[in-house]
Amino acid sequence: MSKRIVVLGGGYVGLYTSLGLLRKLRAGEATVTVIDPRSYMTYQPFLPEASAGSLSPRHVVVPLRRVLKGAEIINAHVTKVDHARKVVTVEPLEGPSYEVPYDEVVVALGSKARTLPIPGLAEQGIGFKTVEEAIWLRNHVLRCLDLAASTQDAERRSRALTFTFVGGGYAGVEAIAELEDMARYALRYYPQVHPDELRFVLVEATGRILPEVGEDMGRYTLDELRQRGLDVLLETRLESCVDGHVVLSDGQRFDSDTVVWTAGVKASPVLANTDLPLDDKGRLVCDADLRVHGLADAWGAGDNAAVPDITNPGSFCSPSAQHAVRQATHLADNIVKSLRGKEIEPYRHKHVGSVASLGLHKGVAQVYGVKLRGWPAWFMHRTYHVSRVPTLNRKIRVIVDWTLALFFKREIVSLGEMAAPREEFHQAAGGGQ
Repeated sequence: MSKRIVVLGGGYVGLYTSLGLLRKLRAGEATVTVIDPRSYMTYQPFLPEASAGSLSPRHVVVPLRRVLKGAEIINAHVTKVDHARKVVTVEPLEGPSYEVPYDEVVVALGSKARTLPIPGLAEQGIGFKTVEEAIWLRNHVLRCLDLAASTQDAERRSRALTFTFVGGGYAGVEAIAELEDMARYALRYYPQVHPDELRFVLVEATGRILPEVGEDMGRYTLDELRQRGLDVLLETRLESCVDGHVVLSDGQRFDSDTVVWTAGVKASPVLANTDLPLDDKGRLVCDADLRVHGLADAWGAGDNAAVPDITNPGSFCSPSAQHAVRQATHLADNIVKSLRGKEIEPYRHKHVGSVASLGLHKGVAQVYGVKLRGWPAWFMHRTYHVSRVPTLNRKIRVIVDWTLALFFKREIVSLGEMAAPREEFHQAAGGGQ
């Protein structure tokens, strides 16, 4: 009888594991069901470029139904996992909740932004984990330039041109670098705004940024950002941002229309509503072979899983796309081996290094001990990630976007009204009176 493999999550791990299973399973051996509220997977390393307009938003997402032919796709939120009964409770986009039974389950729910109870953050802040957030931020930055160029209120102008980013890891550094690069490029079309009026602030609670690329390359990145005029504040915390009034732990106070929170992630909170073993950080406890500890028919990988790093005893695999993609491929192999009664193997991958983009033609990289900066690092960043993005279709579309950018200028237009497309009709129909 065909077994049912249910994959919880359609991100890196969910997509690549499902793709591997569909390719390796024999006809009638098992079915694959993927459960995720979104109908697409987002390739997050390309979000900064999408936000800066270097890539089309449609080209940084991968449609699940198109890629995972032969799999059942359920667009719903996972709310509970009862492994004792082998059922998953899901809440569809509309309608009542229901249960999905399974024989094998892959927990790939990923991570959520790790926030703190900072006054005003929930109302004023925005994250940088989804394509929706990235595109909203692009539109918002350009709208702020529009506002500043058209107002005569000096305080309002200053508030609009102050952009605050909290968190000096990959997401924060790449986001602020790409958007600052885009904003300065856009100023050629805003003669009313002087470049010195732009203020980009990066707030980091520790004493360094980009710890993933090593201390010396982190210092280089810090110097590079400061030379570009960015205000990078180390050992500083955001204490409040009520109504856009930013208060920092070093005593600084200023108004900012933009507060972007990228200060870390945490495992999906849905895991707390399962009977699966979790560690003290709320992550799924997994063995090196990617099985959930103590269970033969439950598996985990990616950001929501604590997977031992056997190349570095005593530590766990870092929450990165590099590990997630490789774990997913290995996970698909192990599940197929398990179904066929073969011995499964531990996941082993030594971290090869890190690459980060700092804007157009700017970057930093440390790969296999080789340190690069500037254009070579930026080129390596693009080369590596285009090799990692799923499907030949998406690879070609991304390369075409980059190629066209060599011959044509950036598109600098805000489509912020897309967030409220009915507003004009609402006013025309008398709703605004």
